[in-house]
Amino acid sequence: MRGHSVRFRILLFAAWLTLSGAVFPQGVSHSISDLFYISDSYPDITFSLSYDSEVHDWLVTLLIPGAKNEDLRVEQLYWANGSMLPREELENKDKYWPVLYGYPAELEDPATFSEEKKEAIKRYSSAENRKDGAGAPMFLFDAIYDSKTKKSLESHLVRITFLGHAASVHERVKVPLKRVEERIQKLAKSNKEVKAFVDEIRSTDAYFWRIIAGTTRKSFHSLGIAMDILPKSQHGKQIFWSWAKEKYPDTWMLIPLSRRWMPPEGVIRIFEEEGFVWGGKWTIYDNMHFEYHPELIRYNGL
Repeated sequence: MRGHSVRFRILLFAAWLTLSGAVFPQGVSHSISDLFYISDSYPDITFSLSYDSEVHDWLVTLLIPGAKNEDLRVEQLYWANGSMLPREELENKDKYWPVLYGYPAELEDPATFSEEKKEAIKRYSSAENRKDGAGAPMFLFDAIYDSKTKKSLESHLVRITFLGHAASVHERVKVPLKRVEERIQKLAKSNKEVKAFVDEIRSTDAYFWRIIAGTTRKSFHSLGIAMDILPKSQHGKQIFWSWAKEKYPDTWMLIPLSRRWMPPEGVIRIFEEEGFVWGGKWTIYDNMHFEYHPELIRYNGL
């Protein structure tokens, strides 16, 4: 191993000068400067860098404080074009997406889908692709949330009440969820749609250690940073792509937005402003699902 460690913000500043103030392209490249979006999202974690000339990649070292800022954990991952992988997985980097990806500001209308996009969605959602295709890398998040094992993760769980319903979540998302709850409750006092949404909640399901159906990858519910808000009734509307696919195997992705159950726009906006992405904006939609990813909110400029 050769090279020297540098504080990430110093490196970012140098990169910014090199680019002469140019805006970093989103969804085009994943240069090491994009690490800023991650480090800025987890300010209690120290990120430092060294260049490994043997593998020709940046090695990112994370110093992660414990619950009482004691017993720092040290984790090391390679940048790997933004996938953040351990050394043993570098040879398999084509199997992983970048940690940072495009998350749209607006919900896309399926009525605008081209034939090419429809076919691409079918391929993407196929059983073969979900099992063997590239997927989200969990290594960075396993480091941040101490979730390499069920035992280590569960030592960080806390029990909360969210909008009147119990849930177990990772201690790191307790405060962001509290802010979300307080803002929704405040909005419900003046917004009838939001009040009806809150009154109709059946459950808020968060921590559940499991593998995503049809894949070999761990769910973010396993980390306690995802929450499914289920209504008492969907009023005949679709809420989850896989359930819709059982009824409409060829047209589930074209179901109009008006026929999909979803939280009020104000609720979605509050979640996003507090660092959560909404599954309703994914190609394979999951309208009950919110997931804590402040790095994606920052990366996409939301």
